[in-house]
Amino acid sequence: MTDYNIKIENVVASTKLAEEFDLTKIEAEFEGAEYNKQKFPGLVYRVSNPKAAFLVFTSGKVVCTGAKNVDDVHTVIADMAKKLNGIGIDTLEKPDITVQNIVASADLKAVLNLNAIAIGLGLENIEYEPEQFPGLVYRIDEPKVVVLIFSSGKLVVTGGKSPENCEEGVEVVRQQLDNMGLL
Repeated sequence: MTDYNIKIENVVASTKLAEEFDLTKIEAEFEGAEYNKQKFPGLVYRVSNPKAAFLVFTSGKVVCTGAKNVDDVHTVIADMAKKLNGIGIDTLEKPDITVQNIVASADLKAVLNLNAIAIGLGLENIEYEPEQFPGLVYRIDEPKVVVLIFSSGKLVVTGGKSPENCEEGVEVVRQQLDNMGLL
């Protein structure tokens, strides 16, 4: 597979760090934490090294978003647990972390004819309405990802549960376009 500059833009993961959280206490102790339960039921907390944001819920569940790779997700969640322990909040010893979604970008380095691609891929797997959105939306079954294809040759892959899913999604698109002589 040639290098298509596949780059992970965002990793979203979830875990349960405790049986419950007192979000008012966390907001008071964590600088920059935001909690306004009239607006949103969770506390928002951003960290910078590595960069990520957390949504923390009273249920003890935590959603981590904005990380650029899966290792960073594990790092920031472990750091978050330590920080919670530091203010007297017990956390689960080995939290089960689930990657929910990975968004990646890629570049096929070619100008693409989206009308021809829409016809070639078959209308059952695609959505293409250029008046509403400039990209072609292609739903792939294996791996189960959605690829946005732009006439510039740029791709956005979403829905992957692993970096490999995203790479496979790019490869599926590349092979199909190549087979149709559109690359």
